[in-house]
Amino acid sequence: MPRAYDLHMTSASTSAVVIYESLTGNTKTAGEMIAAELTAAGVPAVACSTKQVALQQLSEANLVIVGSWTDGLFLFGQKPGGIGRLSKLPVIDGKKAAVYCTYALETGKTLEKLAGVVGRRGGDVIGGAAIRRDRMEEGVTDFVDRLLGAIDNGALESNAPAAELRS
Repeated sequence: MPRAYDLHMTSASTSAVVIYESLTGNTKTAGEMIAAELTAAGVPAVACSTKQVALQQLSEANLVIVGSWTDGLFLFGQKPGGIGRLSKLPVIDGKKAAVYCTYALETGKTLEKLAGVVGRRGGDVIGGAAIRRDRMEEGVTDFVDRLLGAIDNGALESNAPAAELRS
């Protein structure tokens, strides 16, 4: 079952970069959908792979969204896929961040572990979402709606507190 995490983040000056680690294409598709929905809502966004991070856009963005597929056994041991590449992402000190993972059956603690990786790269993680691969459109729309709500509530301001991830 997908888990939604609280997001607290004005869209007038907001731009975003979606960075994804994808094995079969599901996380890439979700990342591209997230970027497209944000852009359609007035928040310029680009999607890129961990293998080719859009450094110029990353330096200009005030929201970084990082996604991964869920790796591990079906019922336990889940973690973000491609953890090696994720842990070598460019430093994003001072930027608000959100995380997402795609999955088939169960996410375990994938989002919490991914939030930890992003936090160690300097991101201020404000929340995230698990997106089931067979309900991708619904999951992406829900996540983007929550991101937009958080943006409208001012959570991208530098003094806004980060929300805690909750299951």
